[in-house]
Amino acid sequence: MTFEEIKKSIAGLTPEQAIEKLNAILSENPDNDDALTIRGMKYWSCGNRALAINDYLAAIKINPESKAVQALKATNEILDYYNKDLYNP
Repeated sequence: MTFEEIKKSIAGLTPEQAIEKLNAILSENPDNDDALTIRGMKYWSCGNRALAINDYLAAIKINPESKAVQALKATNEILDYYNKDLYNP
């Protein structure tokens, strides 16, 4: 399944339901980097940061040009962000 096909198949589902469906897709095809990327995004939206990062890294290992590269970059930027004014009043 492609990235767009996977997104359409989970449209309208809660993040938890989408993760269950993505788990089923990945059990049939564990090397589907698109499913791993989307599951990582769903984990992120549920607050499971470590699981999201693990999925992004797994997707990148399978396909170094995966959309997970952008997702991981955004994740790192969010995690690295801090407001200097708050630390130096």
